[in-house]
Amino acid sequence: MKLGLSPIGQWMRRPGWLGTDAMRRSPARAVLGNAGQNYDLAMIWVVAALMAFGWVMVYSASIALPDAARFAAYKPYHFALRHGFAIGLGVMAALLAFAVPLDRWQRFAAPLFFLGLVLLVIVLIPGLGKVVYGARRWLSLGVMNLQPSELMKLFVVLYAADYTVRKQDYMQEVKKGFLPMGVAVAIVGLLLMLEPDLGALIVITFIAMGVLFIGGVNARLAGALVLLVSGIFSLLITLSPWRRERMFAYLAPFDENNALGKGYQLSHSLIAFGRGEWFGVGLGGSVEKLHYLPEAHTDFLLAVIGEEMGMFAVLAVVIAFFWLLYRGFEIGRTAIVLDRTFSGLVAKGISMWIGFQAFFNMGVNTGLLPTKGLTLPLMSYGGSGILVNCIAIGILLRVDFENRRMMRPSGGAARFGGGR
Repeated sequence: MKLGLSPIGQWMRRPGWLGTDAMRRSPARAVLGNAGQNYDLAMIWVVAALMAFGWVMVYSASIALPDAARFAAYKPYHFALRHGFAIGLGVMAALLAFAVPLDRWQRFAAPLFFLGLVLLVIVLIPGLGKVVYGARRWLSLGVMNLQPSELMKLFVVLYAADYTVRKQDYMQEVKKGFLPMGVAVAIVGLLLMLEPDLGALIVITFIAMGVLFIGGVNARLAGALVLLVSGIFSLLITLSPWRRERMFAYLAPFDENNALGKGYQLSHSLIAFGRGEWFGVGLGGSVEKLHYLPEAHTDFLLAVIGEEMGMFAVLAVVIAFFWLLYRGFEIGRTAIVLDRTFSGLVAKGISMWIGFQAFFNMGVNTGLLPTKGLTLPLMSYGGSGILVNCIAIGILLRVDFENRRMMRPSGGAARFGGGR
């Protein structure tokens, strides 16, 4: 099925944007490379490096936590072991996700989205949802806690891509094109605000808007949607005193009224970056992780990296995530060129999700954005986040794998089993 892309989407499809002119001259060589590999080994190595480095830094950032009364019963390696378990589980889940053709992911996109809604409802039920720091976001599974909002990020990517393909003829209309998806996202948003989890809502809204826009939604409608969403988030901040205080604290974290209050995390994060300078104080040498910087192993892991390994390590992490965004969009563009519209939108949706969340986390750590509870993908401590990120990478690699199979002269679509 041909995809009626938006002007930006059509521009992204051109070989010169996040791609090379080699795609025009020799598509097979551009996709397969000289070795004609079936897998994107570069992406596998980059993801593996980020996860391995994240595991080391999670251990370093959490090693002192048992000194606090809350974690007194834990061993210094408690969080490192749990993070390693999540990585192992995530790798197995990624292999399973990679084994599933994209046409099956498309077939189950709507049921998975509905499952996500059910889980978001279940987590709000007292006795079933686990409360941490006043937020009810987790379901206890014994060996780990499941965070439904993390699953919903992936489910929204799949559902928005499937919706865009199914409703392509109506994407220029409000009633039949935008409104049904808008209502679906609004329901998700309502459930997330009841937890509350504004960070996840921001990411999910960005994913849905991005996929719809690339998929061909009317430009004027997209602009109106951006204004509407911006107004809603501004209203949420204005009507919530503690969110409003955090916003002002972000603008002046070292102010005497903020440094020991709403700006405490950000001020100590900036101190960590300042102590690290270019080359860091050495692995394990962080002072801020010694109960000065809250959530050092989750939301503010990048600050510990900056303090211990220096700005060069931070820049390496930034470059790695930018490369993942670049490569993911290139995979999506190739899929759309091959008329595999669902696969292409999924690849771009996953790339936008990981890239945006990484950018947001980095912005929070460095004081460019207001403090919000979003982890650094593939690196921060958190079982659900690591698990879902690995599944997403597995799907992205599957899109690339199917692209390569279809581009082989001897393979062709006839030998390849589906994957629209």
